[in-house]
Amino acid sequence: MLDKDLSKWNIYQSFRFTEGYKGAAPKDAQGNLIKPIGYNVNQDHVFSVIMENGEPVLKIYGDIYGCIFTKQEFENYDLKLRVKWGDKKFAPRLNDVKDSGLLYHSIGENGVEYWRTWMLSQEFQITEDGMGDYWSQATSMADIKAAKSGKDFKFDKNAAKVSIGAGTGNGIFCQSGTNMERKGDWNDIELITYGDKSLQIVNGQVVMALSNNRYKVGNEVKSLTKGKIQLQSEAAEVYYKDIKIKQISGIPAEYASYF
Repeated sequence: MLDKDLSKWNIYQSFRFTEGYKGAAPKDAQGNLIKPIGYNVNQDHVFSVIMENGEPVLKIYGDIYGCIFTKQEFENYDLKLRVKWGDKKFAPRLNDVKDSGLLYHSIGENGVEYWRTWMLSQEFQITEDGMGDYWSQATSMADIKAAKSGKDFKFDKNAAKVSIGAGTGNGIFCQSGTNMERKGDWNDIELITYGDKSLQIVNGQVVMALSNNRYKVGNEVKSLTKGKIQLQSEAAEVYYKDIKIKQISGIPAEYASYF
């Protein structure tokens, strides 16, 4: 899915956020609203493809919030990619871990969630010490086998299902079951999704399983089973490669116990 021209992808960029952002629309020094950069601009060449050992590698510089997103929608698939951190971090995350994400079942326009950048979607979090965490974007939600861990929930295949996401009353975040990140090296990421179920796999280990993927429009709840794929630019330098996708006819039998 990756070539030197990013021919299968579009770009969206929103803002350079400053420290202390709390969700309000960004304003300039005179108090005027700042417009988002918008679609297919690629300001500061944030998204580029470099060659490494003869292979195309997506470099995301990260200083401007945004994403690349597929031109095509996908449903019932197995997606694999590899990810590795760069060295740089930017405001407003200078004192936080490096962050990015794989957003799937992405629908509608960009800029509809807290950071005014991404589409309504389910997030396969890619962050230091948290690869495979779940985040709801906008009004998405899912049922997850999870147990309370401090103030948050943590995936546990032996726990009862909990509804997590916008409007559930249980928050919009669930911690992955195991930290499988390879520090300072390429990490193998796999997303398997079929129907309303999805598996988030890091370096061969299932760390999150979602069922009843859905979202809310007004008072109506709708199933969320397909959409575009977004890769985030979120204040950290990050590299992606070997992005491959194939259609599947069901969740593999060996993963049945996760649901």
